[in-house]
Amino acid sequence: MLRAAIAFFVLALVAMFLGASGFAGMSAEIGRTLLFVFLVLAVISFVANLVTGRGPRQIL
Repeated sequence: MLRAAIAFFVLALVAMFLGASGFAGMSAEIGRTLLFVFLVLAVISFVANLVTGRGPRQIL
C-alpha cells in the first residue's frame, strides 16, 4: 500500500510537470488517502501486537 501511495505521488508530480493539473490533483489526493490508510493500519497492527504480547514470528 505504501508503494502504491508513492507511485501516485510520483504520477502526480509528472502530471503537474506536464501541465495536467486536474489529473495531478486527483493523483495526489489518492496518494494521500492511501498513505493515511497505511498509517492507520500500521498503528492498529502495532497496538494489537502490544496488547497480545506476541512478538514477531520466528523463521526456522
